[in-house]
Amino acid sequence: MKLTVDRSRLVSALQQATKAVSARTTIPILTGVKVVADERGVTLTGSDSDVAIQCTVPREEDDRVLVHLQQAGSVVIPASYFLDIIRKLPGDTVEMEVSERFTIALRSGPSAFHLNGLDADDYPRLPQVEEGTGFAVPGDLLRAMIRQTVFAVSTSETRPILTGVQWTLEDGHLRFVATDSHRLATRTAQVEADASARFSVVVPGKSLQELAKTLEETRELVDVYVAKNQLMVKGKHTLFYSRLLEGNYPDTSRIIPTASKTSLVVETKEFLAAIERASLIAKDGKNNVVKLWVRPDHTVELSSHSPEIGKVTEAVIARAVEGEELKIAFNARYMMDALRAVDAPEVAIRFTGAMSPFVLKPTDHDWTLHLILPVRTY
Repeated sequence: MKLTVDRSRLVSALQQATKAVSARTTIPILTGVKVVADERGVTLTGSDSDVAIQCTVPREEDDRVLVHLQQAGSVVIPASYFLDIIRKLPGDTVEMEVSERFTIALRSGPSAFHLNGLDADDYPRLPQVEEGTGFAVPGDLLRAMIRQTVFAVSTSETRPILTGVQWTLEDGHLRFVATDSHRLATRTAQVEADASARFSVVVPGKSLQELAKTLEETRELVDVYVAKNQLMVKGKHTLFYSRLLEGNYPDTSRIIPTASKTSLVVETKEFLAAIERASLIAKDGKNNVVKLWVRPDHTVELSSHSPEIGKVTEAVIARAVEGEELKIAFNARYMMDALRAVDAPEVAIRFTGAMSPFVLKPTDHDWTLHLILPVRTY
């Protein structure tokens, strides 16, 4: 293999591919990045068995030559050293040459490095995902949907299925659901898909956090394909693969209350700031408990108390209040996560009782819904 490649484009592609590389893998070759040079350009692949990211530096783009190929070939290069070296090389281009014994020579300006590589034939093959059942969605929308749900997945392996986000596609509507059994986050969007395309799969939360990092903040469409046990997301120069979780996701639709005894509308940022202040006292407690009291005069009072530290009380003037007086306690972190994910100036909160789950929804759209279980304080 012998070629010259634009250094800045190689760095950005490497940064994406190495996100999937784990230093703790039990398969030594997966600590490296697979590099393939052919007539399409330079393709870099990183994987940790669960997630794989493949990025390509094309030979040409916008009438500019990015890769000068002299000899096609492939090699696996140690990921951490490769990225650090390419970042710090002084020139605008990098010369790469690989010997028959997989020794890699990297040259740029006055600098020259030699690294020991591995045979790319020993690198695990990427899963084959048929481009059949799938949909197209703007990259920034998919990124937002992940951000608005993935925080609610379970961090406990006692129920592995809850460590993922359920993706359901039906009639062109894509729905994400995440729950750790104490809270629930949902996000729905209209996507471009065939009328017959439908599926329900569970994608690991850790994979989605990595996917969100690879997605660009752009309206450009990415294609998503689902196979029996794999998800593939295809961008302009990037392929992202993730395994899917096996098992049946719980039917969460039955736990969302349809009626309420008390409801209120609050300004999102003001309410979030008040809970952040209240949680300063509660943050060392077991459940980070903040109490909410919808008073008879329709003022919403937030309070928190710690015997060792002290207490805090503050009032928020609601935009609207309906129903009966209510006192309820909840985990402040769950409420703050939900409010940060709402992306709306005002949020409506519906309560069905002091010990029943309550619902948060934006007032200006119905794409997002959050449900939180209250905390017993006695």
